Amino acid sequence: MTTTATHLRTIALHWTDLHEAAGQPVTVGAFGLGLRGYLARLDAADRDEFNYDRNHAAHLRTQERDPLQLGERPIPVRLHILDTMRLVEAALNDTADQIASSTQRPPMPYAPASWPAADRARRNALAHADLADPRRWRWTGRRRTAPYVALWLLARVEDKGGPFRKLTGAELGQIGVVADGAAARIEQALDIAAQQRTLSTPCPDCDGAVDVHGGEGRVPVAHCTGCGRIWAESGVIAA
Repeated sequence: MTTTATHLRTIALHWTDLHEAAGQPVTVGAFGLGLRGYLARLDAADRDEFNYDRNHAAHLRTQERDPLQLGERPIPVRLHILDTMRLVEAALNDTADQIASSTQRPPMPYAPASWPAADRARRNALAHADLADPRRWRWTGRRRTAPYVALWLLARVEDKGGPFRKLTGAELGQIGVVADGAAARIEQALDIAAQQRTLSTPCPDCDGAVDVHGGEGRVPVAHCTGCGRIWAESGVIAA
């Protein structure tokens, strides 16, 4: 539960950073952006992620009335940041819809007309307050912002009360998986987490496995686990 809560807080705290990063130029130290020539040849997955068709489709989506369009922004927009935001927001909203449908109790009914006036007034006041409880999840047909949903799910995980029953172990696990994936996507997009990836193509000298280390704003380096050779953007730096 503690880990899930940490992931949900990460989402809420870094959402503004994603908004700001969406219109900024790519930084040199981002993971996977150094060693361009090496990774361009060896990591097909990264090549496919930024193909023209996908970028063009994302660009067309940004022409809609998206909150990210408001105000002046540098061009071009960082499309992978926008994609991250949309994926995270969709996953969180879908999860909240499911959790609310199974854990949120219906509003208290209003008093029947046959009740005495004083009792009816008291009961109706309670029913109205229950219906208007801001902790209730409401199906409006529009997605809520990721920070709102993350904090709503956090309140459920921490059992903060309200018109809900306690989450089951399966429901806690469901939120945990989504929160973990969402936080990881955000950290990758913002380059605030250390990362390591083993390339599918072996070392050209010894056929050993090649690991790429980067993230946290550092320039990535590639390291052969067989012969120990190390590459950076400028070429071989150790052999």
